[in-house]
Amino acid sequence: MANTYKKGDNDIRPWGTWEVLESGDEFIVKKIVVNPHQKLSLQKHNYRSEHWIIAQGTGHVTIGDKTFDAPQDTALYIPVQAIHRMENQTEDIVIFIEVQTGKTLDENDIIRLEDSYGRK
Repeated sequence: MANTYKKGDNDIRPWGTWEVLESGDEFIVKKIVVNPHQKLSLQKHNYRSEHWIIAQGTGHVTIGDKTFDAPQDTALYIPVQAIHRMENQTEDIVIFIEVQTGKTLDENDIIRLEDSYGRK
């Protein structure tokens, strides 16, 4: 399997939106917007690692057994299989840029461990 994303792909989720800004053989770049008081599922991936850069706002981040606030200009690395989540506990939107790398990049590579919107 390879990269199933293409530039311009996007989706509206219960927590906000994502859009693919760029896509290559073994990478994609996404802009992710998390609405106030919303959160992504607690999840992990079998095939990809992720690099996050907080572009706007302050996210409340879980990576492994650590949970912390990540303000604008914070860079984070999420290795393959690491449990992680982005949460917005503020009144303003949080925007982060996500760079996924790996030989298999597919939206189906999301293993949800906990989800506030019933998507397990």
